[in-house]
Amino acid sequence: MLELLDKLMRAVGPGVVTAPEGADLARRLHDFTQSAPAGVSIIGVACPRTTSEVSAILRICNAANVKVTPQGGMTGMVGGGVPVEPCLILSLERMRAIEEIDRNASTMTVEAGVVLETVQAAADAAGFFFPLDLGGRGSTQMGGAASTNAGGNRVIRFGMMRDLVLGVEAVLADGTVVSSLNKMIKNNTGYDIKQLFIGSEGTLGVITRLVLRLSPKPRSVCTALCAVADYDAVLNLLRVARSGLGGGLSAFEAMWPEFYRLGTTALGRQPPIAPAHGLYVLIETMGADPEGDAARFEAVIGAAIEEGVVADAVIAGSGAQARALWDIRDCPGEFPKVFWPQMAFDISAPTGEIAALKHEIETALRARWPKIETVFFGHVADANLHFSAKLGGGPMPEHEIDEVVYAAVGRRKGAISAEHGIGLAKRAFLHHSRSAEELALMRTIKAALDPKGILNPGKVL
Repeated sequence: MLELLDKLMRAVGPGVVTAPEGADLARRLHDFTQSAPAGVSIIGVACPRTTSEVSAILRICNAANVKVTPQGGMTGMVGGGVPVEPCLILSLERMRAIEEIDRNASTMTVEAGVVLETVQAAADAAGFFFPLDLGGRGSTQMGGAASTNAGGNRVIRFGMMRDLVLGVEAVLADGTVVSSLNKMIKNNTGYDIKQLFIGSEGTLGVITRLVLRLSPKPRSVCTALCAVADYDAVLNLLRVARSGLGGGLSAFEAMWPEFYRLGTTALGRQPPIAPAHGLYVLIETMGADPEGDAARFEAVIGAAIEEGVVADAVIAGSGAQARALWDIRDCPGEFPKVFWPQMAFDISAPTGEIAALKHEIETALRARWPKIETVFFGHVADANLHFSAKLGGGPMPEHEIDEVVYAAVGRRKGAISAEHGIGLAKRAFLHHSRSAEELALMRTIKAALDPKGILNPGKVL
């Protein structure tokens, strides 16, 4: 492999490719939940600066049948960027340019290594708004966000990452550069090439540049926490919110009681609403009329209380109060303090079936492991249910727990991954959400674009 490294170094110049003994490997062998197998062989680390360098690296590796694991910010939850076979690590971290903000097209063209928080700040400075938001915003790279089709808190209004990307440039396994940096919302010219790469987790090509779709900067943000009796009341509140708040509704987050307890008293926060209700819902709207939006928001929440849909509510009176409410919802990042070790799940089912799916999962888990603890929350308006499971008394039987959960999801024709991707962690369970025909078609596409199978080995399929 020394010959390969030498060839790569000569092709792309000094400082781009590093031998494993000279690379900072520790941070490249794990994401938030998954780690590389002990002793995995890393041939080297490549940190290209341009698309042409990515192309040269892939061309050489493909010719030598050397596998390549692309990496973004390593903020994933399923091991999508974790090396699991002998490979070259390809990091996009040095490709961080914001190339253009087109005010007429409402787009931003960026390199794949630009961090989400940087994109948000640049959009804001230019008078725009980039709506994707994740807990890992300070590390998440845009190429990784696109390759995993990231979701987040505002999908109900703005969609997933695939809805926020108008064009991509990607490099295929053999080094071919496919540039489709489209800026137009309407472009009905055959196959939508960019969607091959969005959500494919680096298995079909390496995204190097993106055209992002920007939105008008909101002039008002309204936030409330509502307490309701049960999940039927959650569904009623969602109907009320959609009817009364229309397109301004930007977040609708449900929290079951144990989650609410962890996010408040267990972490030393004062509960804004007494912890005596069936569920808690965080509602947010974004609009362009500060006075009118606030009045409408208060009227809709007030009407929901009068009609008995909502038992109690707190409306944020300031940005600080809104952040305090969001801190409760965002508490999973603090779970190591209060609910650890645990397994995290990201699943989906039709919104109306989420309560039944939750009950089915809890029943099945407790039948096998009576002492298991579960904590549920989620973007239920997006059909997305998150939950964490904890089983004391030694190592958790992770594969068995996964199988129980994903079999329940499969029976309801849901998705074993709503927004985190498949990666390494969910590969063995993909059949619960995809038919044999769909899996065969996915393998056909993989074989067509990466016939030697060098890109991101061990992931998705």
